[in-house]
Amino acid sequence: MSREIIEVRTSRRVEFIDITSEVEEVVSRMGVDEGAVNVFTMHTTTAIIVNENESGLLRDLEELMEKLVPRGGGYAHDRGFEGNADAHLRSILLGPSKLIPIQGGRLQLGTWQRIFFAEFDGPRNRKAVAQVLREK
Repeated sequence: MSREIIEVRTSRRVEFIDITSEVEEVVSRMGVDEGAVNVFTMHTTTAIIVNENESGLLRDLEELMEKLVPRGGGYAHDRGFEGNADAHLRSILLGPSKLIPIQGGRLQLGTWQRIFFAEFDGPRNRKAVAQVLREK
């Protein structure tokens, strides 16, 4: 098992950053032919998602998150804290990690699938862990 840190710099409060290329580079450097890679965010106000990199869809996702968990929704965590309870709750809904299979040294993503780092409390400097699991 091997791992690398992927550095992510976000520029907006809510942002979806395609990190597929960075994950592919980690897998390539590890020289894994068969196995999987777990991509995990090290922050409680971010998430990892897999979906299409299409601007309309990403805008729709941002609007959906605002409808489901609006900013300033009167959450208990906002009282006396940073006012970022919505970011924590969005992270919980989408989840901190994804496991992606590797076959023939390549990520087994569908035609349009990409790996995204989802930011809900930016802008910030962030980190994701790509941990490669080798099949024995």
